[in-house]
Amino acid sequence: MASSHLIPTYKRQPIAFARGEGVWLFDTDDNRYLDALSGIAVNALGHCHPALVAAITDQASRLLHTSNLYEIEVQTRLADLLCERAAMEAVFFGNSGSEANEAAIKLARLHGHARGSDCPRVVVMEHAFHGRTLAALAATGNVNAQRGFEPMPEGFIRVPYGDLAAIEALDDHRIAAVLVEPIQGEGGVRVPPASFLPDLRALCDRREWLLMIDEVQTGIGRTGHWFAHQAAGITPDVMCLAKGLGGGLPIGATVVAGRARELFGPGSHGSTFGGNPLACRAALAVLETIDDQGLLSHAQAMGESIRSQIEARVGELGCVVDIRGAGLMIGIELDSPCPELVDAAREHGVLLNVTAGSVIRLLPPLIIGPAEVERLVDTVCDLIETRAAATSTTQNTA
Repeated sequence: MASSHLIPTYKRQPIAFARGEGVWLFDTDDNRYLDALSGIAVNALGHCHPALVAAITDQASRLLHTSNLYEIEVQTRLADLLCERAAMEAVFFGNSGSEANEAAIKLARLHGHARGSDCPRVVVMEHAFHGRTLAALAATGNVNAQRGFEPMPEGFIRVPYGDLAAIEALDDHRIAAVLVEPIQGEGGVRVPPASFLPDLRALCDRREWLLMIDEVQTGIGRTGHWFAHQAAGITPDVMCLAKGLGGGLPIGATVVAGRARELFGPGSHGSTFGGNPLACRAALAVLETIDDQGLLSHAQAMGESIRSQIEARVGELGCVVDIRGAGLMIGIELDSPCPELVDAAREHGVLLNVTAGSVIRLLPPLIIGPAEVERLVDTVCDLIETRAAATSTTQNTA
């Protein structure tokens, strides 16, 4: 399909989809594909979930947009529900994960200035990904994504992911906050040590830093908890959400508590489209459906089934470095780059992607069932076994 008038910022796969149903997508020739990517962790309820379709249809027939110059009743209801689920206090709504992280960075700077710093600093992690806007890109630990857009905005101090000692060793009075993903998604589905987030929470408390957690990919049930940090038994000062929150409609949220609660005031931040009635109604439907259908525990069970089955079948192959993740956020790291597996999987009717060069990333909808899990596991394991056999043959021939 020709795309001559699109700016080529994406290396698109040679396929277009016409419709979706549950965990399945259908291309323009009506071929069926198991969606194990969910629009990159967006389609939490799969495709065309009846509850989400009904909510969007009803809201679209009533009211799409009024702006944040007025009260938006459905926005207030969504904020209440998010704060209840997160045990936090207030929400700012935007349109994307990048915007949610930008708001968090602005909060960190306000906090730093309030503490007397003229040049506040935010501690960020190697291999992190926080978005494509300039400040979020500067916080991102990927030089390839940054290349050509220098100079990056200043104000960030980078440390190895999961390394509490490296953060403790920082001696800089300008530090105002730490921004961290509870599991790094684009960075390779990297999981920190179990003690990292609780110890980081305690360190931020001692030093009066904001703990800002980027849950853009991990939030909204993806890991089997409403938010991945809840597995560590902590509450952040700032939490960034997007992706799965709208179930397919764009919405982002920056949720705050404690010392971050009063930093924003009238005129200090804003968004024309953020929190509009349509997006908020969709997000309410997503949250309510996750509750009604018990999808948190379901995601935990299905994720454990996927990981254990893959481990049992290919875990001992020399090419498999690690199988990791939480809930339905799963990474299978191989010992060398494997981008060709994206095309190979698609040819076998499964949609997935490879991140960090050598990590097969699986992000299926939270509604995936045992039969679809079996199909996904069989396909992924077949691809890994075929690749391992081909590599072994090549080595033996050499």
